[in-house]
Formats: sequence, structure tokens, C-alpha cells
Amino acid sequence: MFLTIPTLMTWTRIVAIPLIVGIFYLDISPASRNLIATVMFVVFAATDWLDGFLARKLNQTSSFGAFLDPVADKFLVCASLLVLVHLQRADVFVALIIIGREIAISALREWMAMIGATKSVAVHMLGKVKTTVQMVAIPFLLFDGILFGVINTHLWGTWLIWLSAVLTVWSMIYYLKKAIPEIRARTK
Repeated sequence: MFLTIPTLMTWTRIVAIPLIVGIFYLDISPASRNLIATVMFVVFAATDWLDGFLARKLNQTSSFGAFLDPVADKFLVCASLLVLVHLQRADVFVALIIIGREIAISALREWMAMIGATKSVAVHMLGKVKTTVQMVAIPFLLFDGILFGVINTHLWGTWLIWLSAVLTVWSMIYYLKKAIPEIRARTK
């Protein structure tokens, strides 16, 4: 089921990447760029929850959708992090930690699938918490201002993105520990 409503919504997260990046090249005020990019990120990130909900509700789940969904999430997060590093709103070290972990865990999951041990590296609550913290930190850093006259989004976003980096390392260690018995069994 390649062209279901949930799968099309997942594709929108991938299509959103050049749009969010492109906003920062428009000849409009920095505050307008920040607001538009933030709203776009939040809207497109919300499709992650909505496409899963609709896939189950409309009985349109598919192996292709299950593959594409995390890929779209990783593309959106990684592209946004690179924009934030370029804008000097996020430290390159944070981006390297988060992007490096995504590559490493994706490769680990692929290998575990090849050997029939995907349950060892199934998504865990720690990974979900890490993703949630990222999905709050990134729009805060994209907005880069005072929200509702009270919340310094740059300050909060910086704290949250570093917390996300810590959770990223923690979740990677968790997944590696779960996979080590399978890895040892296959490398003798």
C-alpha cells in the first residue's frame, strides 16, 4: 500500500525538509522566518502521530509505511538540526551525537533484522522520550525568541536539546546492551 493517506502524510515530512530550510533564505524579517519555520516544523512533526493513528484507524498499515515513518522522522530531525547548527542555535557536538546515534541505531536495527532478531532492538520507551524531547527542543530553537512574553525559547531549547543528546546516548547504550548477546552469538 504505497499511496495510502497515512503514507502520503509520512511523505509530507520528507517534502517539508527543503521547505523548512528554504524559509531561512527568504527575504523577510528574521522573526517571520523563525515563526514560519517553527509552525511548519510543528505541523509536519504532528503528522508523525496522525499518520500512525490513521493507519490503524483506516486499517492501512503496511510494511512500507512502517519502514518510511522512522526514516521521515530522522530526515526531518537531522535536517532541522543542521539548520540550527548553521544558524548557530545548536552546538555541532549535539548534532553529531544525535545524528550519529540515528545512523548507528538504524544500522544496528537493519543488521538485527537480517539475522531475525528485531525484537532485541524494538522501539523502547526511552527512545520515545528522547524523540519527544527533540520534538520540543527543535521548534523552540527554530523560534528563537520570547514565546507568550514569558518563555525564552532559545534558553529552554538549548537545555532541551542537550537533554535530548544525553537521552540519545542513554538510549543507544540501552539498544546496544540488548543487541550484544545476539552480536556475540553471531561473531564467534
